[in-house]
Amino acid sequence: MTRAKANKQTKGKQAKGKQAKNKPFLRGLPWFAWLLIALAIAGIVAFVRIYPPGQPAPGNMGTPRAAIVDQLYSLQPNPVFIDQVTQELEDYGFEVDLYQDDEVTVDLYRELPGYGYKLIVFRAHSGLLGEDEKVHVQTTLFTNEPYSGLKYSREQLDDRLVMASVGEGYPMVFGIPPKFVTKSMKGEFDDTVIIMMGCSGIFLPDLAKAFVDKGASAYFAWNATVNLDYVDKATPYLIGQLYSEQLTIKEAVDSTMDVIGPDPRYKAVLKYYPSGSGDKTLGELIK
Repeated sequence: MTRAKANKQTKGKQAKGKQAKNKPFLRGLPWFAWLLIALAIAGIVAFVRIYPPGQPAPGNMGTPRAAIVDQLYSLQPNPVFIDQVTQELEDYGFEVDLYQDDEVTVDLYRELPGYGYKLIVFRAHSGLLGEDEKVHVQTTLFTNEPYSGLKYSREQLDDRLVMASVGEGYPMVFGIPPKFVTKSMKGEFDDTVIIMMGCSGIFLPDLAKAFVDKGASAYFAWNATVNLDYVDKATPYLIGQLYSEQLTIKEAVDSTMDVIGPDPRYKAVLKYYPSGSGDKTLGELIK
């Protein structure tokens, strides 16, 4: 370690350019300088602990950030949709992160609140959990992580993770029910707006309520089964109404239903939650 040069008196004269033996410069600092150094070191340590390398800082620091979780990429990719939504959000001032294919895991969902996103678009399967043709009263969001009875055993026993499949012939994956959102997701959402593109995302209010209880400010979804081609068209239009046109939540939903209409096959209608967010713009909701 290089030592700073110190002044030393020799026979009443100043010895220039000489280093005092075994007496570093820092030893002679006044007490308040030591206090400032200690506080600076403590601040650096705290910053490193709160924001470890590779983990995004909260979205309220600088440029707002958005995420597209494209769980459907492996089966039904739509790069035109991804490019369109990304461009719309970037034009509005967002930085956009994209998660696709095997990135869409249980742990991704677990960590999402801590990433500070102001908007998350779930291009993902969702639906009502069923078993042997019996419908269980909860909405489930799909991951792309293959199901295993040996993983996340505690969360499976506590009904925070479930088995999910699109249908016969499709692989089983882990599903995310509302209890996972409230009990297993880490941290809180930062007034995040959630757009759920899957089937029956708001047929019941349970998943919507779970996200809002976790800190989301608004939740959009369809109330029945949807065709992917339809929802890939309706979602960019909705985002454009929310951001480019700066309509309120209710106005944007009404405009989407007027112009794009319900799903032509399944008659699914776009809804939002909670009802009290309807008279606010997205800018007001994400603050």
